[in-house]
Amino acid sequence: MDENGNHPTINLRGAVFTCVGLGALLFLAAGTVRWTGAWLFLLEITIGGLITEAWLARHDPGLLAERRTVCGQAGWDRVITSIMPLLWLTWLPLMALDAVRYQISLVPVWLQCAGALMIAASFYIVYRTYRENSYAAPVVKIQRERGHAAVTTGPYAYVRHPIYASGLLTYAGTPLLLGSWYGLAIVPVMAALLGLRSMMEERMLTAELDGYAEYLGRVRYRLVPMVW
Repeated sequence: MDENGNHPTINLRGAVFTCVGLGALLFLAAGTVRWTGAWLFLLEITIGGLITEAWLARHDPGLLAERRTVCGQAGWDRVITSIMPLLWLTWLPLMALDAVRYQISLVPVWLQCAGALMIAASFYIVYRTYRENSYAAPVVKIQRERGHAAVTTGPYAYVRHPIYASGLLTYAGTPLLLGSWYGLAIVPVMAALLGLRSMMEERMLTAELDGYAEYLGRVRYRLVPMVW
């Protein structure tokens, strides 16, 4: 529930605004709307986001309400989460210029399809994460008022930050779907920011969340099983 005791509902207006805004970035830079990859990208993120919100509204309205607030965010986290949207605002037009307007990159169709599957897989990981962790806020903080506890089941049994792992899939899948090698070259920068955030978050959770230090001892990998 939100602060007024109401159950949150799907934010359809926000989804439309996001879709239109991202579409404008892509199509204006591309100079055309005849871009199948961009339409598939917008369709995936819009439908995936709405399905996720609908599931949360039905099964965990408290988490949905929590994900719509940024209260209590740590200062260092505010810096990182301010940088990420700025990267997206430059990343998407770059891929449009590369893949469509100037047609520099030539990504095979099968890799574009793989990119679409990676984005879909990222939404599935998000769903599995939300199903296990009712404290998966969009900002790093300790939710003492909600009885915050360390979560160790589901995807958390394999990696310590499954939401960030899903983000890596989206970061890699997006330039593949849009057909931009230059966009893919930016992914390590975005992945590095996620890695930095995960390390800072672990430092905070270890110090302030009961049971988290023991959890770190049991699950070795942060973002990618068998890698890191």
